[in-house]
Amino acid sequence: MFPLQFLSLFYIAMATDFEDKKKQQQVVQYDISMYNRGDLLEVPRTLFTHFGIYLGNNRVAHLIPDIMPVLTTDKNVLEKMVTNNRLILGVIAKKASVRVDSLEDFAYGAEILVNHMDKVCSRSPFEGEEVAKRAEKLLGSVVYSLLWYNCEHYVIYCRYGTSMSFQTYQFCKAVRKIACSKTSSLLSFLLCLFIMFYMESVSIFGILPTLIIPFIIWMAS
Repeated sequence: MFPLQFLSLFYIAMATDFEDKKKQQQVVQYDISMYNRGDLLEVPRTLFTHFGIYLGNNRVAHLIPDIMPVLTTDKNVLEKMVTNNRLILGVIAKKASVRVDSLEDFAYGAEILVNHMDKVCSRSPFEGEEVAKRAEKLLGSVVYSLLWYNCEHYVIYCRYGTSMSFQTYQFCKAVRKIACSKTSSLLSFLLCLFIMFYMESVSIFGILPTLIIPFIIWMAS
C-alpha cells in the first residue's frame, strides 16, 4: 500500500501545481492556418524536444509519458494538459499514451517547428492524410521507453514508416564516448584494484576482472 500512498501524494501536489501554472502561464495563440493535416510538429521542452502529428482543427496527436492513468480513472483529470511533473513520473513508471491535445497544450508555450525532420530523414514522407491516419490508429495507452519507444519513434513511424529516434541515437553516442574512453579504462582499473585490495581478494577471481574489464574498455575506446 505504501507505493500507492506515495503516488497519491504526488497526485495531490501535481493537481495543485497544474492549477497554479494555468493561472501564471501566458496563453500563446498559434495560427492554425500554418499547419496541414499530417505535418510533423516539434517543440523544445524542459530536457528534450517533443514531437507530434497535426491532425487538423487545432488537434495534435502525440505520445507523452503520464503518471495520471496509474492514479485515477477520472476522464476530466486525464484529459487536462500533461505537466512536467506528470511527465517525469510517467517516464519513471514507463507509462504513456498517444493522445490528442490542442496546439496550445501540445506546445506548452514554445515555438513550433514544422516538418523539420524532412531535412534529416533519408526516407521520403507519406502523404499528409496517410500520416494522420497512421497517427490516429495508434491512439491509446502504450508502454514507454526513454531509449526504445518515445514520442520521436512514434512520429517518425507515422510520417516515414520507420521507428527511430535521433535524440536517442545522439544520447547513446555520447554515453558510449564517455564510457568507452581511455580515461574510463584507467578509472575502472584503479577502481578494480581498490576493491580487490579493500576486500582482500588477491586471488585469481579478483585479478581477472581487474585486468579484463579495463582491457575491454581500452579496446573499445
